[in-house]
Amino acid sequence: MLLKPFGKSKPGPQNCGLSDVSLTVYKGEIIGIIGRNGSGKSTLLRTMAGIYKPDNGWVGINGQISLLAGVGVGMNKDLTGRENIHLYGSMLGNEREVMDSMMDEIIAFSELEEFIDEPLRTYSSGMKARLGISVATAVKPDILLIDEVLGVGDPGFKKRSQQRIREMMNDSNTVVLVSHSFSLLKEICTRMIMMEKGKMKCIGTPEEVIAAYHEAEG
Repeated sequence: MLLKPFGKSKPGPQNCGLSDVSLTVYKGEIIGIIGRNGSGKSTLLRTMAGIYKPDNGWVGINGQISLLAGVGVGMNKDLTGRENIHLYGSMLGNEREVMDSMMDEIIAFSELEEFIDEPLRTYSSGMKARLGISVATAVKPDILLIDEVLGVGDPGFKKRSQQRIREMMNDSNTVVLVSHSFSLLKEICTRMIMMEKGKMKCIGTPEEVIAAYHEAEG
């Protein structure tokens, strides 16, 4: 994934626009993005995904890209968990037959067997996050973008999700994630980015970027 200098003037009322962002993400990397609320983290992720279009510059993508952003995003609350697996899988570019072949494994990983045929509107936010993470990591897009949701769930599910992310890296899949959990990012990331007022304030190893963040916070 290649991003050449660009700016986004109007990403939305809650988000910071981007300015002079230039970044190359290599195959097999796990990139963590940190920063204060409104610093441009989610805007950067959505620009990578093609949801926001830069005013200038460009974003180059080599491979299938998927964005896992927010609890229940891309799902239908009136469909069952099982039906949403098909729906979300199709959004990620997979045929129904492919999702059928993964169905048992996805349900088992999510640990939602008792609820999988219930409507999504009956799910808690944690259950929705489990389902989304289980589908997104099972289909293994070339590039997976994750906005916050990886930290949702009990410790056991978090640990298994982190292991699944590592397996994706070992399979040369690329992961870019936004998280407030420095311990998680330090554990799984190969590089990190600190965003500030829409700009990349710092990029480096997890230790370097986390130290820079704490220094900036005083």
